[in-house]
Amino acid sequence: MDIKFFDDPFEGPKPREEVKIKQLGLYMHEDSRRVAVGFDLTPFLERPSIQVTFTNESGEEAGSLHVIETLQTNFSLTVHLRDKEPTEMYEVTAVVYYATPETERVDVHTLTRTLNRTTPGEQ
Repeated sequence: MDIKFFDDPFEGPKPREEVKIKQLGLYMHEDSRRVAVGFDLTPFLERPSIQVTFTNESGEEAGSLHVIETLQTNFSLTVHLRDKEPTEMYEVTAVVYYATPETERVDVHTLTRTLNRTTPGEQ
């Protein structure tokens, strides 16, 4: 029996310094306040953490999401935009990092995208 653990057999688990977000999907719900965030990471040897921050045009944080030591390379979660005065555009910054109570945080990959709140659907 041939068991495949990865979609691409040539892409095995990577050490922490090679872990990256291959894709960051954004889906704006019809209510313009909820955003589904989809992650596609490279396979990893050590479980990474992810921090996602949504910043509005005024420079205020509108929402955030923290994933602590994910087990999966492909998953999605929903973020609620909570700024008092919503703006049209948001900057979405996702950071893959490693940290333990005994060590300082080490950022290994950062990806930034823009999100238009007035356009429902996939962006």
